[in-house]
Amino acid sequence: MANRKAKIKTIEVTEIRNERNRALRTKLHTQIRKLADAIKVGDKEKAQVELKASIVRLDKSVTDGIVHRNTAARSKSRLNKTVKAMA
Repeated sequence: MANRKAKIKTIEVTEIRNERNRALRTKLHTQIRKLADAIKVGDKEKAQVELKASIVRLDKSVTDGIVHRNTAARSKSRLNKTVKAMA
């Protein structure tokens, strides 16, 4: 355990950030899973709605520093391509 006040505070802040990042990452994966389920069922209208929500969630994750911007771009591209292939 740290002895200095500054280090103790750093540890506390790190724990708070870890909890927040874990929650945001979970929301992102849940949203993408909803899209995958809509694709699997074959419901194109629901897949379109879930795709828009997934893209918003990915962009927010990039802003929050949860996901790298290139990773998000790659994911958006793949998801979009999958939804378009449903036609």
